[in-house]
Amino acid sequence: MNSIILQIASRYVRWLLLIFAVIALLRGHNYPGGGFIGGLLAGLSIVFEGFAYSPRYALDKLKFSPAGFIATGLILIMASFLPGVLTGGKLMTGTWVSLPFLFDWEVKLGTPLLFDTGIFFAVTGVTLLFFFSLKQDKQWK
Repeated sequence: MNSIILQIASRYVRWLLLIFAVIALLRGHNYPGGGFIGGLLAGLSIVFEGFAYSPRYALDKLKFSPAGFIATGLILIMASFLPGVLTGGKLMTGTWVSLPFLFDWEVKLGTPLLFDTGIFFAVTGVTLLFFFSLKQDKQWK
């Protein structure tokens, strides 16, 4: 599709969707759905650009392939299992660490955030892989 309006809009909508994806990830790591919804939004931001220009253009702008997103997500998910086991707990036991941040603030990071980040990357990769495989299949027919 060669709509100039869609192409201009995709430049701004992409960044808005990515910002909302990160907000959904960080807000939702204490509540259900953070990584999944954030991953869908991140994938949608790139899919929207694929509709505006072409799937090849959107795929070329990515730093690595959709399979790389999936692999990164699975590695992060598996890494989130380890701290619970290494501290003597069960397999998916949540562990947290407090890091000092500006003045007297503390940032608490835990394995649920690592797990949600893995889900984020895996869902983004699956969304992109699904879109690109559908669009490329349609182009070849």
